[in-house]
Amino acid sequence: MPTSLHLLAEAPAQLLPARELMAFTLASHIILVPLGVAFPLITLVMHYRGLRRNDATALLLARRWSAVMAVQFALGIVTGTVLSFEFGLLWPGLMGRWGDVFGVGFGVEAWAFFLEAVLIAIYLYGWRRLKPWTHFLLGLPLPLAALLGAFGILAANSWMNTPQGFSLDAEGNPVDVNVWKAIFTPMFGPQYWHFVVGMVLTAGFVVAGVYAMGWLRGRRDHYHRLGFAVPFTIAAVAAPVQFVLGDSIARSVFHEQPVKFAAMEIVWKTDTRVPEYLFGRLHEDGTVSGGIKIPLLDSFLAGFSANTEVRGLTSVPADQRPTATQATIAHWAFDVMVLIGSALVLLALWYGFVWLRHRRLPASRWFYGAAACAGVGSVVAVECGWVATEVGRQPWIVYENMRVAEAVTATRSTSLWIMFGVVAVVYVLLFGAFLVVLLKMRTRWRLADERQATAGVHPEADLPYGPRGPLPADDVPAAGPGAGRPGGDGP
Repeated sequence: MPTSLHLLAEAPAQLLPARELMAFTLASHIILVPLGVAFPLITLVMHYRGLRRNDATALLLARRWSAVMAVQFALGIVTGTVLSFEFGLLWPGLMGRWGDVFGVGFGVEAWAFFLEAVLIAIYLYGWRRLKPWTHFLLGLPLPLAALLGAFGILAANSWMNTPQGFSLDAEGNPVDVNVWKAIFTPMFGPQYWHFVVGMVLTAGFVVAGVYAMGWLRGRRDHYHRLGFAVPFTIAAVAAPVQFVLGDSIARSVFHEQPVKFAAMEIVWKTDTRVPEYLFGRLHEDGTVSGGIKIPLLDSFLAGFSANTEVRGLTSVPADQRPTATQATIAHWAFDVMVLIGSALVLLALWYGFVWLRHRRLPASRWFYGAAACAGVGSVVAVECGWVATEVGRQPWIVYENMRVAEAVTATRSTSLWIMFGVVAVVYVLLFGAFLVVLLKMRTRWRLADERQATAGVHPEADLPYGPRGPLPADDVPAAGPGAGRPGGDGP
């Protein structure tokens, strides 16, 4: 029997549905994470621009984005709460033994979540009710609360990748916990900054992609130009930074989790002068089929020398490393992430070149087509990064301290599959409702703008924090800071 099939046969029956359920809920929640972490920052940048330049259109965008931010946050609360319950329900072995060591990260994340909810409420309430700069200053803690939430969850995850800050007693239970060491593990810094910059990049491309679609449909007004330029500029600045951070975290994995690195690079035997495979499939006998083989590159990337020794998967027993299939999944996810990241850097350089040379936005339809795809591509890259991180760590839930099979619940597999089906249906309905709400908001704003345009009202004619002008009967006063713009196509 092949090694992977042998290990699968020994796994508890409930392991597969528990993994699938956790993977589904995490993959769904992570779609919302970039907007939750970075959208407040992008909104405040637009808000500042509107106040600084007395630009009513910028303030209109910031106000409408704040409404989208609130709807997204509400959905994030639901999906995040489900995840917190799943840690206890699906992985009681993990939380029961190790919760006292790394659980502080989840506590920080929960407090940050509540704080962000309060700050979003204040920010929404403040439109037209507070003095302009007072309102803006009250919104400044929002990105900090989002960063604090990311700090908590990344502290927990980095501990699972490089656990420290404890000793083990005779029964293998953790004692003498050092919270600071448990938080600031060797992987925390590389993971945290790679994650945060990735969220800023992704949120920027996602938001800009909406207005890129508007540009492709012929909407070239100030509203769409501004709605595209601000988030895309933020993402374009973040893209090369993220590329450097991605290289740094890969090298950290090479030093701190060499077996995971071997899985991500499908390295079978420990050696020097190791080639790099772009895609390709690893087999149980260590051979690689398909893909593009680049001699020496893997060793060079790992240690800046072709003579750098790279540990292979066979450096540890079969039950302490990912299977060939898992290694291939991690490898493909890693390669897709790098490929998309490289394409986003090229897109950012295109944007920067045109701006520096001509002091204007690019005019090519090819550019805006690529920009529209960049939002989806960046979300795919985030998903792939998560897959590479989690699948590459297998079979450990706590690296080299607890296997996933040891942490899983004793609940019958049939019950878990039923739970998976229920959760999947609920999530489809939730995300469907989220999309419907966003489309209705867009339609309402577009109709309001068309009515104001017909009446000869322009954004610059209304003071963003001044007395309320007459609004359409079906418009909500909190939906924007004043007048709209003609022909709006996006939120």
